[in-house]
Amino acid sequence: MTSFAAPRINCEVVEPRSDEIARIFNIQRYSLNDGQGIRTVVFFKGCPHTCPWCANPESISPRIETVRRESKCLHCAPCLRNADECPSGAFERIGRDITLGELEHEVLKDDIFFRTSGGGVTLSGGEVLMQAPFATRFLQRMKRLGIQCAIETAGDAPASRLLPLAKACDEVLFDLKIMDAVQAREVVNMNLPRVIENLRLLVSEGIHVIPRLPLIPGFTLSTENLQRALALLASSGIKQVHLLPFHQYGEPKYRLLGLQWSMKDIPAPSEQEVAALREIAECAGFQVTTGG
Repeated sequence: MTSFAAPRINCEVVEPRSDEIARIFNIQRYSLNDGQGIRTVVFFKGCPHTCPWCANPESISPRIETVRRESKCLHCAPCLRNADECPSGAFERIGRDITLGELEHEVLKDDIFFRTSGGGVTLSGGEVLMQAPFATRFLQRMKRLGIQCAIETAGDAPASRLLPLAKACDEVLFDLKIMDAVQAREVVNMNLPRVIENLRLLVSEGIHVIPRLPLIPGFTLSTENLQRALALLASSGIKQVHLLPFHQYGEPKYRLLGLQWSMKDIPAPSEQEVAALREIAECAGFQVTTGG
């Protein structure tokens, strides 16, 4: 199991923070894989889940962290170990607090790209539901300005936290992971019955849900797990699914954070493995997107 930088928390228990301030760790512009059109993706810091395959380990802890990049280090003596004072920028702070107004200002810099491409803003993480009051208020402001809105979420939180946020979205990118309830709890600290209930609730409320299934060797890369996910989607009236093959892009981040990654020697699924699962989904009548 992966070693993490901070104790785990859940979506009901968050650090004290008003709905006027959020903690984020990145704003990624010009993204094409997190919703329709050109997107600006805001990554919220903090996640309650323990996915061994997490590609964004810097998102896990809700705390602001400081890391040191050896390639930039001048080996000053004595070392200040301070991101504000470091002369070379070798010490870098991961995470910052931002107000509603500040985030709105940052996102609206890309308004021209949204309007010409049909894109918009996507809130990701971490798990955005940990800061749902802020996220909800922010997306409501974006909607009033005519900006397309989306979130990426695993849906594992009380419906009272999820539903108002989802109603402020044009689409919800909803991740389904391990489809066995016991394994989901033991491996990724996820309440699968609640996730399933929330997925069905969003559909019943007329919210556009785009389900996504990561294909992780040893965890979700199996016919059985896929078929369980497809059965849930079919029973909910959803006929599309995004398949997300595992990759090793996150490995350098674990080294930077001084963490051990249990997946570092696991190869990505082969084209044949992905194609076989895609065929199963398509034969079941699903519109399938690989990646994105």
